[in-house]
Amino acid sequence: MSAPKKRSREAVTLEFPDNSLLAGLVGPHQKHLVRMEQKLGVRVGMRGNIVSVEGALRERAAAVLRALYARLEAGEAVGAAEFDSEIRFAGETPDRVSAADLASPSLKTWTGHATRARTPAQAAYLDLMRTHPLVFGVGPAGTGKTYLAAAFGAHLLHERRVERLILSRPALEAGERLGFLPGDLKEKVDPYLRPLYDALFDVMGESCLKLLEQGHIEVAPLAFMRGRTLSRAFVILDEAQNCTAAQMKMFLTRLGEESRMVVAGDPSQSDLPGGRPEGLDQALSIVGGIEGAAVARFGEKDVIRHALVTRIVAAYNAAEQDSSAHRAQLRAVLKGEGKGEG
Repeated sequence: MSAPKKRSREAVTLEFPDNSLLAGLVGPHQKHLVRMEQKLGVRVGMRGNIVSVEGALRERAAAVLRALYARLEAGEAVGAAEFDSEIRFAGETPDRVSAADLASPSLKTWTGHATRARTPAQAAYLDLMRTHPLVFGVGPAGTGKTYLAAAFGAHLLHERRVERLILSRPALEAGERLGFLPGDLKEKVDPYLRPLYDALFDVMGESCLKLLEQGHIEVAPLAFMRGRTLSRAFVILDEAQNCTAAQMKMFLTRLGEESRMVVAGDPSQSDLPGGRPEGLDQALSIVGGIEGAAVARFGEKDVIRHALVTRIVAAYNAAEQDSSAHRAQLRAVLKGEGKGEG
């Protein structure tokens, strides 16, 4: 794609040489351009293979179009979700994430499918996984913590930079309370590991089955990690908010030679007694700041599931804040009444 042909105070004009790729960029009946106009409040005009953008955010819109055209040149598909993610990038990308990084696929595995970050927080997360042997991914559901970790692990396995990909999660309900269920231990536990299987199959396709049979991929409850030393492996702990302090220490100390580890969790959804993510909180305070460890934090704006999920997360957070403020106000009133009685 050529550089902008014309820049002025009113408009940015871009030329896209491949008409077939341009058709994918603008979408049927130019619906992608209409979406951009609605999201950024700009005006987009098209004549032949020339696209002009007017409005206060025209430079941001132009950056989005360039990045998406580069994706099409790389053979990727572009839809509404890709437009939304690039709009986020263009407005919020950290300085350390270059335009070249955004324009090229982040990860490729057996399927040839390109997995890339869709928000600046995800880009930072991938960057930390490349540079640190231990990474904590902390934030609400739907932000891609486990999916990106699985994709990165599959990428390392594909390049033979590790020999095994190990995924684990605590199975709180898989103790004595499930003893009455039919089947062996694997059949009892598998339902609680299903989200990890889903992430693997989405990233790796049918090759996942063969790698599971060969032992190159292992999916197991956290309790099965005890006593092991995991060398030349990429290890993922999912649902870390459900780990006790003892379980978390046990898991973190499994790290062996030439291995990497990712710990993903949502502190707001702990199933431990009292609802407090004690193991994850303690690990973040003790281990999060040591050399070789890093923490990636996600927020509501990083949720990449259905748009309604983002609004649901925001609504719950607002309700929890209101509830906390109400409890604090009530405590203050009761404390004041107590002083008055004294």
